[in-house]
Amino acid sequence: MNVVRGHSSAVLILISFLVICTSTQAQQPGKIFRIGYLDASNASGSAVLVGAFRQEMRKLGWIEAKNFTIEYRFAEGKADRLPELAGELVRLEVDLILATGATPAVAAKSATTSIPIVVTNVSDPVREGLVTSLARPEGNVTGFSSLAAGLNTKRLEILKDAVPNLTRVGVLWLSGAGIAQDLQVKEIRSAAAALKLKLEEVETQADPKRLESAFQITKQKQVSAIITTSSRPFFAERKRIVEFAGKHRLPAIYPQKEFVDEGGLMFYGIDYIDLFRRSAYYVNKLLKGANPADLPIEQPKKFDFVINLKTAKQIGLIIPPNVLARADRVIR
Repeated sequence: MNVVRGHSSAVLILISFLVICTSTQAQQPGKIFRIGYLDASNASGSAVLVGAFRQEMRKLGWIEAKNFTIEYRFAEGKADRLPELAGELVRLEVDLILATGATPAVAAKSATTSIPIVVTNVSDPVREGLVTSLARPEGNVTGFSSLAAGLNTKRLEILKDAVPNLTRVGVLWLSGAGIAQDLQVKEIRSAAAALKLKLEEVETQADPKRLESAFQITKQKQVSAIITTSSRPFFAERKRIVEFAGKHRLPAIYPQKEFVDEGGLMFYGIDYIDLFRRSAYYVNKLLKGANPADLPIEQPKKFDFVINLKTAKQIGLIIPPNVLARADRVIR
């Protein structure tokens, strides 16, 4: 009997030891996933968007340095650097690439056909050659559409309604930024023609001297208001762009609400911070084994219109009551 009891005790001790060992092994840190972050702009101008993505990743249980890291690559407004930067990320064998726009996404797709790519905001993924269809991407690219090109028509309509007797409009667009900018400019040209507005196109780069020169050109061309295309480099320089518009007393409508937060006059479009938050959910799924070809490209469903009356007063513009009534938010 004592032998049996001794044997039972030994078995219990062995089982307890195995349980402790198994528990200890389970608590050992697993693989640390590496996310490549590819951006056409710069780190400071992108901080608010990166912050939203990282915050959402934390909510999903991802902790930096514990189970994932981010390899950042910024082109600093030089689109021709993107292929090289994408190649660097591929050579680092990152597990996924987060591409913040069409041009970075095209560069990433050209660099790899196997590493999953999530695009945070692309105007028209099909026309830009990233996917075969929105419902079934059929490749290594998935993510979110910003509808940037199509929304410019609505922005131009709002601008005409908000600025009395508007006949000549300037459009600031980013040179050398690829098909995404081309599609937006083409859309703005068509919208201007339909609204019987004279369009003055000003090609520029997102650096202080070029931007200041661009605004001087718009004044020389006697435009009464401006519209800017949507691009990550412009977003990064939003504070400077808003300052130049105010300096020249030019009414302007912008593609992201953060321009209005910096003192811009008007914004119509989607919430880009929300796109970066939602991108974290796709990243989460892909890191857990999902196939990008099975994740449809999501399109925005909610659009906001914001007016900054403080800025309107500063530049001497009286916004018509019918335009104010359409706004989702008015800053007074």
